[in-house]
Parts: sequence; C-alpha cells; structure tokens
Amino acid sequence: MQKLKAWLWLSAGVLIWVLSTHGHSESRWNMTEGVTEISRSVYRLHMLIFWVCVGIGIIVFGIMIYSMLMHRKSRGVQAANFHESTLVEIIWTVVPFAILIAMAIPAARTLAQIYERGPAEVTIEIVGYQWKWQYRYVSDTNDAKVAYFSTLATPPEQIANKVAKDENYLLEVSEPLVIPTNQRVRLLITSNDVIHSWWVPALGVKKDAIPGIVNESWTKVEQAGLYRGQCAELCGKDHGFMPIVVDVREPEEFQTWLAAKQDDARKMAELTNKTWTLTELVDRGEKVYGQFCVACHQANGMGVEGAFPALKGSAVATGDINKHIAIILNGVNGTAMQAFGKQLSEVDLAAVVTYERNAWGNNMGDMVAPLDIVKFKSGQQE
Repeated sequence: MQKLKAWLWLSAGVLIWVLSTHGHSESRWNMTEGVTEISRSVYRLHMLIFWVCVGIGIIVFGIMIYSMLMHRKSRGVQAANFHESTLVEIIWTVVPFAILIAMAIPAARTLAQIYERGPAEVTIEIVGYQWKWQYRYVSDTNDAKVAYFSTLATPPEQIANKVAKDENYLLEVSEPLVIPTNQRVRLLITSNDVIHSWWVPALGVKKDAIPGIVNESWTKVEQAGLYRGQCAELCGKDHGFMPIVVDVREPEEFQTWLAAKQDDARKMAELTNKTWTLTELVDRGEKVYGQFCVACHQANGMGVEGAFPALKGSAVATGDINKHIAIILNGVNGTAMQAFGKQLSEVDLAAVVTYERNAWGNNMGDMVAPLDIVKFKSGQQE
C-alpha cells in the first residue's frame, strides 16, 4: 500500500513537472503572452483552463488507477454497491456544473474585453483577396487616401527548395501594416472573394474576413516591433502564401510614415492626369505584371498549359482593346482570373494592359492611358 501511494505521488509529481516545464509562455509548445492586454488576457484564460483540466485529469485518473490496482478481483475485493446512491449522483452532477461556471466567468470577461467598442485614434480597413491583403487607412479629413497591398515576399526559389529557407519563410510580405504604439487601432475586416481570417497571435487578434460583411476588432500594442501572423482560414490553393506582418512604430515615426504615404497617394493622383508615352506605360506595366500576373501567365507570357492561358499572341492581348480592359478590370467568372479593377490604380491598370499588348512579340503599338481607364469605369457605372 505504501509503495502504491509513493508511486502515485511520484507519477503526479513528474506529470506536473513536465507540464509546468512545457507549459510556460516561452516554450514553443505553448501559446505566447503577446504584446497587448487582450493577448495577455487570452493567455491567462488559456493557462487557467489548462491547469483546471490538469487537476481534473490527475484526480480522475489517479482514482481510476488506484481503484484498478487496489480493488482488483485477484485481491478478493468485492465490488461496492453504491451505483444507486443519491449522494453520488448529486456530486457528479453538481461538481462538473460548478467547474464549468467557474471557467465561464473569466471566459465571458475576456470575450467582453475582445468585443469592447470605443473611440479609436486610427481606423484601418483590411480587405482579403486571393492571396493578399489590402490595407486602407480611413480618414475623416481631406488628406490623400492611403491604401496598398501586402503580398508574400518569400522568393520562389525558397518555395521550390532551390535555395535555403530564411528564418521567416512564408511569413515575409512586400509591405507590412504600419500602426502606432499605445494608440487604439480599430480594424474593419472584410473580403473581396472567399472567406479569409486575419490572425496575428502576438496582438491577440483573429477575425474572419467574409465577403459582404464587415467584422470589427481592435488592438492597442504597447511595444514597437514586427509581429507576424497569417491567414487562419482554409481559403484556397495558396492559402499558406498569405502572411501578415504588422510593423508597430512610435507615434512620431508612424505620423512621418503616414505623411510620406499620403504624399505618394497625391503623386499617384497626379500621374493619372499625366500625358504618358507608350514606352513609359510599357516600362511601368512590366513591373505591375511582375507583381500581380506573372505567377499565372509566367514571365514569358506563355501561361501554364491546362491551367492559365497564354497572353503571347492571344486573342485577348491582340484583339479588341475594350474587351481586354474589361477582362483586367472585372475578371472572368468561373476562372482563376481575378478582377483587378479595385486592386490596382488607374495608372497601373493602364500600364499593365499596354504592356500585355506590346510584350512577347505582340507589338500591337497601341496604348491605354490612365484617363481611358477612368472613362471606362465611368461608363460601366452608368
């Protein structure tokens, strides 16, 4: 009997030691505490529920193991007859109920904190696309509107295992979301195509991006730095290529960055009214094509047989120019061809159409000016 008790206590001690060793936030097996009050509340709730479950497991399995060893048939022990005991039935009903209530109280408190609404210093609209994020900074003033796309920046050679992978493999982006420290940031999250989920564990934010619905969340980060996440919804073939990076800066640095982006937006508006040459549009269009189109239609314009059509010599790139513009703006239903009308500026739309009509030997010699795109969009809206 004494040996059995010693064995049980030793087993419980080893179990607690193992769990406590691998249960703290620094372990790669556990959640991290994060850098916001919400993320820390979620972590504390997680650890509370974890230890409650550990305690229940030790008690239940301890009693089971003890009963099997000490009351086994070979020892001549007769089974107890208490299965109709009213007291036992009350205990195994009331005790679990009390435990659930005890866990529900802090869980409800954390949920209320997550869904708390209040005034925010910065409001950002986040739109999910296959497979990139668009960030739009909402402003009530007449400042130039800041909006840009954040796409995967991991080199294709790493994905194809041709070179060694970096530390942040598949967690690198072309341009991160930038927010200030110690300011409440409201996040309005939606999607333009399928369901995505904007998830950054260190910030304690995980919110679905659903077409036609705007979900709201918020964050207030106390420490400057880079925080990484990714889409947490199975959104399609390249779901794993949709990372998120949040660059948290001191308020003064954030305002400097925002002013620079507003200046870029004003310059882009000026470019729309500029008189472009064919060479200028082709040069710019090649860069736009390399960022948004090359994955499907390939750098040589030959596409992927059976999956993505070639543009070299195609009826689209060498045919009616208005039909070409319509496809770029609106996409093609039932195919992987996306609608880029809301993703790209009028300048970039004009440039990429012009490039496709004059690259790979297409040599159409015609061009689309940014103002032509403006007129085309106006015609669609009439």
